[in-house]
This record gives sequence, C-alpha cells and structure tokens, in this order.
Amino acid sequence: MKLIKQNDDAIKAIDIIVSNNDKKGFYGDGKSIVETPELPIKHEFADQIYLRQMNMKKGQVVVGAIHNHLHIWFLLTGKVHIIEHGETIEHVAPCYTVSAPGAQRVIYAVEDSIFVNIHKNPTNTKDIKELENEIVSITLEEFNKKQDKL
Repeated sequence: MKLIKQNDDAIKAIDIIVSNNDKKGFYGDGKSIVETPELPIKHEFADQIYLRQMNMKKGQVVVGAIHNHLHIWFLLTGKVHIIEHGETIEHVAPCYTVSAPGAQRVIYAVEDSIFVNIHKNPTNTKDIKELENEIVSITLEEFNKKQDKL
C-alpha cells in the first residue's frame, strides 16, 4: 500500500466520476449500487459470512456505496488506486485492509483486478438485496440513520 497523494482534490474526483457515469469504463452514480455486466459480481456464503467479489478490467472506475460496518476487503490480483477519505492510495495484490464504517471508495483499476469484500451475515440470508440494505448506504443521511439504530 502506497499513499499517492493527500488533498481535498481527491474528494472532488468523486463528483467528476459521477458526472462521467455515462462514459465507457465509469460505473456508479452515487445513488444506487452498481449492477452491470461489465463489472461481474460473484456472491459466496459461509456460516454468518457474505463474500462479494468484483472483477475489474484495467481502466474501469467504480464509485462504491457507503459501508455501514467494519469489514475486511482483499485485493487478490492486480493493482488499484483507491480514493477514500480524501486520500489516494495505491494497492498492489495480494493485500487486504480493514475498512471502517462510513468508508466510501472510488476504485480505479490500474490493472485487471479481483476485489473481495467480506461482510458479516448473522441471519445467513442469501437475499442479495437484503444484504445490500444491511451492509451499505447510498447517502450519508441514510448511513447516519442506520448508525443511530445500532
């Protein structure tokens, strides 16, 4: 993991990406969870665990949702640049990071990459919409309401 830069301009990158959402290789509008064949998502389940794998091609950019819970994510293959909390950090596989509640990432695939999030799933549900509602928020307002209920 290598810090590339730290400044307020990194935060502006989210707005640039969202405004280019209609261009090839840019995914995520900041209002919904990304679902597109260009970014295949694989779901796996174990006892009280949900694994979400995203395969990214070189040059793709994704705006993620806001994560509600502490969780771990892995970069299994490839290289990505991630903007999170105003910092741009380079991650080279294999690596992992503990992600805090409130984290929202912009991910740029420098190389073809496999990105995996591991989330708790205490009810063992396999309903993806139910899981997404539990593990992420779309807006900061939604995140704050969910945190108040915890």
